[in-house]
Order: sequence, then C-alpha cells, then structure tokens
Amino acid sequence: MTTDQDIETVPTTPVLTSVLTRGDQAETCADPSAVMTLLADSAQTDGAFTSYRSTFEPGTAGAPAHFHTRGWELFFVLGGSLQVMLGEEVTLLSPGDFLAVPPNTPHAFRPAPDSATGADVLCVFTPGMDRFDYLRLLGRVTRGEEPASRLAETSERFDNHYVDSPAWRALLEASA
Repeated sequence: MTTDQDIETVPTTPVLTSVLTRGDQAETCADPSAVMTLLADSAQTDGAFTSYRSTFEPGTAGAPAHFHTRGWELFFVLGGSLQVMLGEEVTLLSPGDFLAVPPNTPHAFRPAPDSATGADVLCVFTPGMDRFDYLRLLGRVTRGEEPASRLAETSERFDNHYVDSPAWRALLEASA
C-alpha cells in the first residue's frame, strides 16, 4: 500500500522558452562609437541575461569609465581588437578573447587605436538588466534628441554609473 509519505513531490518550475533572434530581424541602435545589434533583453530571458553585439568603428571613443553594481558584464571579441581598462590597468583583447568584469569594477573600452577594423564584440550582462532601453537612450543623447543629464537621471534604473578615471583619460589624451 502506498501512503502520501511514500510519494515524492516534484517541485514545479516555470516553463522557460528559448530565445531566437534572427540577425536580419534584430533591432539595431547606434551612437557615435558603435552600432549595437540587440539580441536578447532581460524580459525575454526571465532576468537571466541580456545580450547584444557591438560593432565599433576604428578610431571611435567607445565607452567611458563606468561600473555596474548588480551584474557582471561579459565581453567576447569576435573580430578586431578592443582596448579595455579594468580599474587602473589597460589590456588589449583580440579575437577569441573573453573577459568577465565583476560588479563594482570600474571599466572602459574602445576599439584599439591601431585597429584598422575597429572591434566586433558580443556583450552579455548577467543577471539580465534593462540594457536595451539604456542603449536606445544613449543613441538619443548622442544625437542631441535628449539632454546628457538623462544618463545621470537614469543611472540607478540602468545600473550604469559613470566615474572619472585619470588613467583612461590620460590614455585617450595620449592617443588623440
């Protein structure tokens, strides 16, 4: 005879669905440094991750020094080369290189100054963040459609906190 104590209860988990973004159907947005191909946002992945591809033109400024408090930012270089500042150290990433930046770590990045091809980078945030709206806002700010003050006003929402980095500033000035 089977009793209620003999029956193992299987916990129920939410059913997750796969995310497929076709390259020719992906939304893109741009700022003066890069074109971002939006692949999967946090809402599509139940908060697990956000992913987009950034294609940086040669000689562009890239992202200024900043940090995130709630998630890791992951970079996988698909092509070209990416110059990255972590804290006060600068390193060069080449095709096939992977970098994981933990929360609260100041970082900045740009295509390497001597790169004729710029940089092509797959970016992932985990856990997922509301990055697509941030990237859209960044484009509007850089096109002059919204004031730059909007970036500071939304820093908590988008978990993007700009910081001054004398090391990164000196590097940019030296290559200007």
